[in-house]
Amino acid sequence: MFTGIIEAVGTLTELTPKGEDVSVTIDVGKLDMSDVKLGDSIAANGVCLTVVNFTQSSYSADLSLETLRKTGFNQYQIGRKLNLEKAMLPTTRFGGHIVSGHVDAVGEITERISVGRAWEFWVSVPADLTRYIAEKGSITVDGVSLTVNALRKDAFKLTIVPHTSKETTIASFEVGQAVNLEVDILARYMERLLTGRQSEPSSGLTMEFLQQNGFA
Repeated sequence: MFTGIIEAVGTLTELTPKGEDVSVTIDVGKLDMSDVKLGDSIAANGVCLTVVNFTQSSYSADLSLETLRKTGFNQYQIGRKLNLEKAMLPTTRFGGHIVSGHVDAVGEITERISVGRAWEFWVSVPADLTRYIAEKGSITVDGVSLTVNALRKDAFKLTIVPHTSKETTIASFEVGQAVNLEVDILARYMERLLTGRQSEPSSGLTMEFLQQNGFA
């Protein structure tokens, strides 16, 4: 589990095909590796990766075919900058939102607009994810916890302050660039709670009952 608060910007240094899978090595930049162990999780651009080898300056991980299909890693090349975050601890300050590191889809930067010292970005989103995105709600873009500031039918707007630009890869976002998207996990669970029990035995608790008794 992650928070979407980026700890360092790393660099993809090795990308080795292994059959249909891929092994990657990432230089971690300023990321503190002193407490990292084999099997730990470190998110790279919002993708939860399991550490299979590491030094004090890098770590290696294996990417499954599913990961390559669902994320931008299938387009990355050596030298790509990556947002890095170690898995959160129970004592971690919760500065972002609940992020699983399981990318839902790949979006695309469609507009980049300078507004004072900030930048505004419009990001296109696949149609089947739009119902999970709400204005002023949270979304993860390349691993960064961000606030949705406006919506269109098939896109959402981000406003990026200078600190976020400095501490992440967002300053380098360009129109046409693919980005990893993870919607707020709470929205997915809410949908499941509201729609997923229709085929199960009824408890007798219905929306009509809740409305009649002042609960909805």
